[in-house]
Amino acid sequence: MAGFLATYTNARGQERQLQLQAANLQDAKRDLRRRGIRPISLEPVQGGSGAATAVAAVKAPAATQAGRSARPKPSAAGGNGSRLQKLLEAKPGIREKALFASKLSALVSAGVPIVRSLSLMSAQQKMPLFKRALDSITTAVNQGGSLGSAMRQWPQVFDRLSIAMVEAGEAGGVLDETLKRLAKLLEDNARLQNQIKGAMGYPVAVLTIAILVFLGMTIFLIPTFAGIFEDLGAELPLFTQMMLDLSKLLRSAFSLVLAGGLAVGAWLFSRYYATYNGRRRVDAMLLRLPLFGDLLQKTATAQFCRTFSSLSRAGVPILLSLEIVRETTGNSIISDAIINSRNDVQEGIPLSVALARKKVFPEMAVSMLAIGEETGGLDAMLAKVADFYEDEVAAAVKALTSMLEPAMIVIVGGIVGSILLAMYLPMFSIFDQIK
Repeated sequence: MAGFLATYTNARGQERQLQLQAANLQDAKRDLRRRGIRPISLEPVQGGSGAATAVAAVKAPAATQAGRSARPKPSAAGGNGSRLQKLLEAKPGIREKALFASKLSALVSAGVPIVRSLSLMSAQQKMPLFKRALDSITTAVNQGGSLGSAMRQWPQVFDRLSIAMVEAGEAGGVLDETLKRLAKLLEDNARLQNQIKGAMGYPVAVLTIAILVFLGMTIFLIPTFAGIFEDLGAELPLFTQMMLDLSKLLRSAFSLVLAGGLAVGAWLFSRYYATYNGRRRVDAMLLRLPLFGDLLQKTATAQFCRTFSSLSRAGVPILLSLEIVRETTGNSIISDAIINSRNDVQEGIPLSVALARKKVFPEMAVSMLAIGEETGGLDAMLAKVADFYEDEVAAAVKALTSMLEPAMIVIVGGIVGSILLAMYLPMFSIFDQIK
């Protein structure tokens, strides 16, 4: 065994040295990769074995250049297969990425070399796109490249948040711990998104079912009763006549025109929302909605604090953290406020002051952020704020659901009751004639 001295830079930009024992230079490089360390230089310790002292020092630029030359180009990252098949391939969701980070963290913590860990992950992966990405990353890392730079070649699989935290973990030599934090962060974000989808999805699903029931009864049930009333010669009340006219209208060509108009309207709205001004107007309107607007603001606050705290704890610079966090809010108004705050921070203004000027986050969150800056415990304070607002979101979703349930029951009951009333009103006049 020979001794080697590795010089590297940690997440705070401080230069550190690490002594390790390895059979040769290649084994020393593998050991450093397993630890998530990218050395500035790797040199044999003087006085080691003859084989060790004969090895020349390996400088980081040369190793990096070799990794770049051997790394697959982004255009070739897709592998084989038809272009249409690649377009139809499902991209990994937030849960798949959280599971990947959790498994890789466990393997690296157990002492499994990073290349071996990636190979195991690739063999177990079922999604074709994710599997090709892991195969490519395994090859790049095995040829001397870093995990973070290899992940950058697959932006359709790994987002900027995951890449930044992995690179910070590699630079600080704490890749396993950073991957564990990343997995928890992704799981927390997934839970928040599911809560919002549940709160928004429930009324939408019930209203959709109610509309389908209304259309089904209007188109298929009312005409049956209309024929019976016509045979009996009953005098139809105004409400019944209106329902019969609506049924005839929906069974005519007007229904196709209406369906086409709705489809065109949805397409125009999507095109409008894709523009910068359109997205800002719609997102601003969503934030002003009763009940839902407050829920969206609390969710964005929780995601901002949780993500920013994790990035800060991993050693990612504050300006880069703000640039990444803006992509996780899901609302253009809040995203623009964050990126504008980033510009203020770059000019020397404290983050809490910059965010307070934008007035998009609750005052309590901004105040606690200011306290964190003053005490030097920004990441810990942001984690507490995230915990608080995640609990607030859970309570708001529960309260919103409890209010919407009876409202949806009343709406569905009103629709069905109106149709039944329209059908039974003529029967009363028929019974009077029989008497």
